[in-house]
Amino acid sequence: MSGEIIACQSPMSDQKTDKKSNTPFARRARHYLGNLLIVGIIRLALALPYRMRLSFHGWLVQHILAPLAGYRRRAMAHLEHVWPDMPKARRSEIATRCLNNLGRSFIENYSSEEFPARMAKVEPRGEGMAALEEARRTGRPAILVTGHFGNYEAARASLVARGYGIGGLYREMKNPYFNAHYVKTLEAFGGPVFPQGRRGTAGFVRHLKQGGRLVLLFDQHVQRAPILDFIGQPARTAVSAAELALRYDALLIPFYGIRQDDGVSFDVVVEAPVPHSDPLTMTQALNDSLTARIEENPEQWFWVHRRWRPHEK
Repeated sequence: MSGEIIACQSPMSDQKTDKKSNTPFARRARHYLGNLLIVGIIRLALALPYRMRLSFHGWLVQHILAPLAGYRRRAMAHLEHVWPDMPKARRSEIATRCLNNLGRSFIENYSSEEFPARMAKVEPRGEGMAALEEARRTGRPAILVTGHFGNYEAARASLVARGYGIGGLYREMKNPYFNAHYVKTLEAFGGPVFPQGRRGTAGFVRHLKQGGRLVLLFDQHVQRAPILDFIGQPARTAVSAAELALRYDALLIPFYGIRQDDGVSFDVVVEAPVPHSDPLTMTQALNDSLTARIEENPEQWFWVHRRWRPHEK
């Protein structure tokens, strides 16, 4: 396939390392201590009642963790890149709410009992539900595609609760201590998960060929991938999801977990399948679908990811 499969990735995993502190011992120590801090924050948050937990972790990421990591600065730069004519105050508001959503999403995904139970009560809607049900009845594979928007695990949990076992491909974290418990959060939502890499991708494809359902996230930069339009700007975009859909005659269905104004509940939307044509056309349709969602709710997209690389033409 010409593009990398973009895996589910923790919203707090985009890290850079200092070469001087990158010896094996220093790296292990840094990973171990970093994981202790993360686990401590997670345990503190999980000890709180559900709504308070989300508010606390959203506040923590918004005001402390994300600014320290440079996420706010990156979000503001991306917003200026996409919407240079937007008033700076509005861009700042979007960045602030984006960071809060980032924090809420992270701790929701660690709420492995309460979060799926809540999402089980949310009825998914949209034109794609009929197609998804027909695919389940006939054994046709389906690829559900989404972006780092709202909380993508909310949509998966809602569908899993209705008998749609949905597998996924995940990108292993650089911190092995963090990765060990992060993978468990993915498995808790139902459906097999596969690590990115040759062996994981083989299992992923085998599951698809057997008529399974899989989720892919496609909205991160991929080197040497085709350049397509995304929110009005050129962006390298993996076409793997479309290639897999064509190769295995799978449905290609955009779906979203859209956070509501209360900050806790979600609307789950399953859009109509993207018609089969060619990988570029199909992937552009996915970009257009996500762009429409971002333009409607810009604060729900993860502006902190390095989506655009101006130096790479």
